Amino acid sequence: MLAADEAAGYATMALECVHRAYPNQIVHVMERDDELAVPRALYPVFWGCCDWHSAGHGHWTLAAFARRFADAPLAATARAALATSFTREGLAGEHAYLAQRPAFERPYGLAWLCTLHRELAAWGANGDGGDAEVGGWAGWLEPLAALGARRVAGWLERLTHPTRVGTHAQSAFGAGLVLDWARAVGDDPLATRIEASARRLHGGDRGPALHLEPSGEDFLSPALGAADLMRRVLPADELAAWLARALPELTDTDWLEPPRPSDRSDGRLVHLDGLCTSRAWMLAAIARALPPDDARVDVMRSAAAAHETTALAALAAQSYAGAHWLGTFAMYLRVGDDG
Repeated sequence: MLAADEAAGYATMALECVHRAYPNQIVHVMERDDELAVPRALYPVFWGCCDWHSAGHGHWTLAAFARRFADAPLAATARAALATSFTREGLAGEHAYLAQRPAFERPYGLAWLCTLHRELAAWGANGDGGDAEVGGWAGWLEPLAALGARRVAGWLERLTHPTRVGTHAQSAFGAGLVLDWARAVGDDPLATRIEASARRLHGGDRGPALHLEPSGEDFLSPALGAADLMRRVLPADELAAWLARALPELTDTDWLEPPRPSDRSDGRLVHLDGLCTSRAWMLAAIARALPPDDARVDVMRSAAAAHETTALAALAAQSYAGAHWLGTFAMYLRVGDDG
């Protein structure tokens, strides 16, 4: 079980970056000279954390912590940071920006945006320290999240092939988070669309695939990302059969060593610490979705535990290149997709 002190460490990493303006890498499509602006002017809420998507999931980290550990000493500070960021005007500005840019942060940033809204909506609705203020944040964020979800769903439907990469453009990872959001908020039509896209894009997957991973700058596994999406879509018996075709390596007992980057000050090489973390949560989630007597469950749990140990130990060695986002990955690993 996640302890408050451990969670506070991840929240501290987020607090140190959500309102830190620089360094900052922007992705900003311009049509005119007068559209040139600093990040805070472009993105009135998600301007910190080095980039928009990290700012989005950094706020999720703070919300996940403050919701679950409302009595922790750091919870008030985390909540105050959220209150500073989440204003009606600021979120309306984010919506206006996104509305004009159909491909912005698709799918990765939009998927985390939906995850952030899912967290706030659950917090504001279930009384776990929530109140009218949290419900207000969720209400102001909802149009932005809904727009992002529609963007991802439509993109998935237009894809002729899945995007099998280990970085932000991976289609399976984004689809999984948006599917979780759609189910949580009761958007059944959108959930059905994503489920159909998942079956179309990945239903025919054939392995082996894991022996080709990782690429040197991955923070997501293309093969496990697809499996993590399909465990959300397929019943347990169908998932077991799909895995036998798509990832036959999962029957082995000695495979998939935890990756370790050579240089954690390099913002792209440090991605491998994120890969270690995301592999851990994906393996554990896939194992939970299989029939309990499936022979692969123990193998996957063992691999997940090895990756988790390595990933969490690496947090102590991070520079800002990794620290501005790895706290989120650690928090997500430890709380899962429980909403």
